[in-house]
Amino acid sequence: MELILKEDVINLGYKDDIVKVKDGYGRNYLIPTGKAVIATESAKKVLAENLKQRAHKLAKIKADAEELAKKLETVSLTIAAKVSEAGAVYGSVGAAQVAEELAKLGFEIDRKIIVAEAAKEVGSYSATIKLHKEVSVKVPFAVVAEAAAE
Repeated sequence: MELILKEDVINLGYKDDIVKVKDGYGRNYLIPTGKAVIATESAKKVLAENLKQRAHKLAKIKADAEELAKKLETVSLTIAAKVSEAGAVYGSVGAAQVAEELAKLGFEIDRKIIVAEAAKEVGSYSATIKLHKEVSVKVPFAVVAEAAAE
């Protein structure tokens, strides 16, 4: 029996794979639980079309991420923070503050995709922004004392 998987099945295959299984396994387990459907010719055509559309959509998302990465490569941020006399930052400067500064420049980027180690002193650092699983960009930022920034 040939089936199209609707979700990942351990030791069998991944979502949208076409697999051959014994009739009983397919009819008594995979189909009733909604993990698979029978692979008819029309179902295979629909699957092929869906995969083609998904690939096109993913390519567009990656292209948009690469375009944004090119714009972000030219950006350098300066983040003002309250600092002690010794040069230590009260608290720390991290991904949330980097996202805030990028928003001021017109880049709406979620702080969850920004990887920046917490800056606890005045100085230069860099944050990695993961725009796509294959596209990331490093953005340098400097932490300065609040009075010096104004």
